Amino acid sequence: MSKKLEIDGEVADRITVLNLIDYRKYLKKELVDFKKGGYLHSEDVVGNIKRIEALTLIIGDFKIGDTE
Repeated sequence: MSKKLEIDGEVADRITVLNLIDYRKYLKKELVDFKKGGYLHSEDVVGNIKRIEALTLIIGDFKIGDTE
């Protein structure tokens, strides 16, 4: 017998937003570390900047508080 976990849309949206926020924070941390002298490939620097901008736009679509 297969078991399913069901959650409502609000909970699913909140989980998604929290994951996107965590990913954005990670990318920002990589850029801060890079600016302090840490290594980050030049393509990753450009990619991280683009991803941060895109994530900010996407996170704004969810209209949920605490999006930092």
